[in-house]
Amino acid sequence: MRIGVPKEIKPQENRIGLTPDSVKTLVSEGHEVLVENNGGFEAGFDNGQYKDAGAKIIEKAADIFYDAEIIVKVKEPLKVEVDMIRENQIVFTYLHLAAAKDLTKGLINSKGVCIAYETVTDQNGKLPLLAPMSAVAGRMSVQAGAHCLEKNQKGRGLLLGGAPGVEGGTVVILGGGVVGENAAIIATGMQAKVHIVDKSEKRLEELTQRFGNKIIPQQSDNTDLKKLISDADLVVGGVLIPGAEAPKLVTKDMLKLMKRGSVIVDVAIDQGGCVETSKPTTFANPTYIVDDIIHYCVANMPGGVPRTSTLALNKVTLPFLNRLAKDGYQKALRDDPNFLAGLNVYKGNVTHKAVADTFGHKFLSPIEALN
Repeated sequence: MRIGVPKEIKPQENRIGLTPDSVKTLVSEGHEVLVENNGGFEAGFDNGQYKDAGAKIIEKAADIFYDAEIIVKVKEPLKVEVDMIRENQIVFTYLHLAAAKDLTKGLINSKGVCIAYETVTDQNGKLPLLAPMSAVAGRMSVQAGAHCLEKNQKGRGLLLGGAPGVEGGTVVILGGGVVGENAAIIATGMQAKVHIVDKSEKRLEELTQRFGNKIIPQQSDNTDLKKLISDADLVVGGVLIPGAEAPKLVTKDMLKLMKRGSVIVDVAIDQGGCVETSKPTTFANPTYIVDDIIHYCVANMPGGVPRTSTLALNKVTLPFLNRLAKDGYQKALRDDPNFLAGLNVYKGNVTHKAVADTFGHKFLSPIEALN
C-alpha cells in the first residue's frame, strides 16, 4: 500500500507522522512510503535518513495527497489539507473533532475514511494512542506553568519549588488521568504542594499508592473547587471525556477568587478546554491574561518537543498503521473493536457518537458503516 506523510503545517508544529525507523519497517513489509521534503527536519530527521530507510521524498504535499492511499499525520488536517483528501482515502491522525465543527463538516464532505488516534481504545477502555502525548503534555504543563509564574512573564514572581526556608507553590491538577499523573510527577519533583482532583475514588487510590503523601487526593464530588482554586498558584486542566468536548470546570467567575498572577495551563484545550475562559494559543503567543490570571492554552504542546514526541507517538501508532496497510481498513477495523473505536468519519457519515451528539449530526455506528 502507498503511505503518504505530509509535513505538518499547523503553526509551530514540528512533529511528523513517521520516523525513518517506522518507514524502514513499513518498506520491509512491501509498502511504499512518500515523505514530504524536509518534513521531519525540525524533529531531527533529515531527508537522507528517510531515503536510507526506503522512502521517496516528494516536493509537494498535494502530490502526496494525490498518490497515497493512507495519509499519516500528527495533528488534525487544516482546511487546505482537508480540501485535498480524496473519497475513500484513509486519514490516520489526531482529529479532536468535538472541538472542531468546521473540520468535522469538511471531513464529512471529503467522504474519506478518518481514523482518530485519540479515540482508539484498548481492552481496559484506555486510550493507548493518546497516552504518550498526554504524558508529554502533562509533564510540559508544569514546566510551562512554572515559567509563567516568573515575574518577567507577568506571573506572581513565585518559584514553584520554593527555596530554603520558603514553601513551594500550590498546584491543583484537575483530572487524575495520564495528563494529571504526569503533571504530578514534575510538580512533586519540584516539591510543590500538589492537589489532584478526580471523580474516581479508585483512580485517586492508585495515585496515592504511587505518590504517597506527596499529593493530596480529592474526590471531585466532595471538594470545594472554589476554595481549592483560590489557594492555587498553578491550575493544570487535564480533564478528558474520550472524543467529546471537555466539561467547563472552572468558570469565569472563579477567576476572581484566584490570586493575581497565578496561572492556568489548560491541557484539555484540544477538546475545547476545561476552563470557561480558555481559547487556543500557539507557541508564538502562548499566553494571555483574563482578570489578572495568566492562561497558557497551547493546543499542540507536545509539538514543542518534536523529537521526543514523534518517537513516543510512533511506538504506539506503528502497529496499527501496519495492520491498516497490510489488511486494508475494513479487515483491520472489523477484526479489532478497539481499533474500530477510532473511526470518527466514514464516507460522509459521523461514526463517533460523542462527535455526532456535539454537532447534531446523525450517528452511524462504525460497524454498521463498514457493513
